[in-house]
Amino acid sequence: MTDSLVQPITDREALPVELVDEAGHAVGTCPVSQAHQSPGMLHRAFSVLLFDESGRVLLQQRAAAKTRFPALWANTCCGHPAPGEPVAAAAAVRLAEEMGLATELTEVGVYRYHADDSRTGRVEFEWDHVLVGRLEAGSPRPDPAEVADYAWVTPEALRAALGSDPGLYTPWLSGVLDVAVDPTPS
Repeated sequence: MTDSLVQPITDREALPVELVDEAGHAVGTCPVSQAHQSPGMLHRAFSVLLFDESGRVLLQQRAAAKTRFPALWANTCCGHPAPGEPVAAAAAVRLAEEMGLATELTEVGVYRYHADDSRTGRVEFEWDHVLVGRLEAGSPRPDPAEVADYAWVTPEALRAALGSDPGLYTPWLSGVLDVAVDPTPS
């Protein structure tokens, strides 16, 4: 007899990602692990930043077991939509999985970046959809396999910390914060 409440273990590195061209149009798929091998393959991703009623942003410290940029501080959550999956829907699922939170998310822009992780030998090359939300109720309940810690900080304090000690943060956090706090009109 199987327990229907037990979720199957998923190898996130084997999941498919959507490859995109320089304009963000879908051009194919490949596994997560392949997209993040040097020199990297440009693919669709998302980054979520949640704000509280006083304007602070929720950060997470990535778990030490992460395959890319482990133990660094990052945005509230991030991930990859499945090929053809709506970005906001995928982001809502990851927000629940990583941080145990649910709220309405709004896409505010895209941040395209390329970053090498010298510690793991992996690469991020992402067409990163930035989504924001406001957390009005609830407290983070992070999955320890994904998140080592979390903190609420003001955008101003985060910008200062990114400038004074950038090595503690993921290389995409500054760009994601810029898009989230000061989105460019479409």
